[in-house]
Amino acid sequence: MEPEYRKGRATVAACGASLLLAAVFEALTVLAAHDRTVRVASPWRDDPYHAVVGLAELAVPWLGLLVVLRLFAWRAPGGPDRAQQTARAAGTITTLVGVASAFEWAAVLGAAPVARTGWTSVLVAGLAVTSLLVAGAAVLLVRCRQPLGSARRWRHDWLGDVALLLRWTPLPRRWTGPAMVDRVRRHALAVFAAVSVLAGAGLAGAQSIGERLTDPLLVTWYFVVEAASLLAFCLVSNAVAGFVVRPAAGRARRAVETSLATGGAAVLLAVAFRDAIRAAFGLGPVTAVPTLVGLTLGAGLGAAALAAVLALAVPARPTGHQRPHHGEATR
Repeated sequence: MEPEYRKGRATVAACGASLLLAAVFEALTVLAAHDRTVRVASPWRDDPYHAVVGLAELAVPWLGLLVVLRLFAWRAPGGPDRAQQTARAAGTITTLVGVASAFEWAAVLGAAPVARTGWTSVLVAGLAVTSLLVAGAAVLLVRCRQPLGSARRWRHDWLGDVALLLRWTPLPRRWTGPAMVDRVRRHALAVFAAVSVLAGAGLAGAQSIGERLTDPLLVTWYFVVEAASLLAFCLVSNAVAGFVVRPAAGRARRAVETSLATGGAAVLLAVAFRDAIRAAFGLGPVTAVPTLVGLTLGAGLGAAALAAVLALAVPARPTGHQRPHHGEATR
């Protein structure tokens, strides 16, 4: 068995590689998406490529920030759980960037021609560097992988570390103490939903101002799409990286969370592939806002309903081996 200190070093190395990857990807993506001169020359400026790259652009910096913050609590109690969860967060960063890079390569190789300039070559060269960094980070992450099912034994999480770090701030104790941590843990879904709604509202507002949108239906659609996709990301990433470790879900909670995650993902995919979906039915591209809203949100609602039915139909697995969180930071 590999010694714990070597596993810790491997995790730190993998996190460092993922953070470097995140920085390079984010710099290139912001340049390609928000500089008008560069955007015109970008092969992946249109959907479906843009939708996938945009999600990664939004999620990767927040995950990177969380990884950096958790390194400040690296030597606190719960080291094995912390190392595994942080490695999983780094793996999520690498996966998001890898998927976005795959879509970007697909755009380079098969998309409609763009007005190629010197910036196109710069973006493609940057994509090649990003792809190499993805491969390097993936190799390091493989070295610190854990056996399947090990997440069921977690007793510490990111929430506990946040409470621990906040003790060094002038915030009132009642905001960072065990009672508040327990309250957040019991209402984690509501917290994820509130964060997604607030972020979705900000993004929709910025989008409407930046593009000077005046159609209320279109602005509302932007908000719903952003909030739904962010909530899906929160639920999936929490299941992977254990940001808030909770007791095992009952059938009802499992159905609700599965429905929300599936519906949000389906909305994002429908947005990305809306024209391809219509083409499969012999219809032309989406040109009207009501059509766009009906197609994308209808797909999300249908997928959410189906996921809920399936989750309720499948019996829950035995959960006696899962134990509630009793992290050091919440005592």
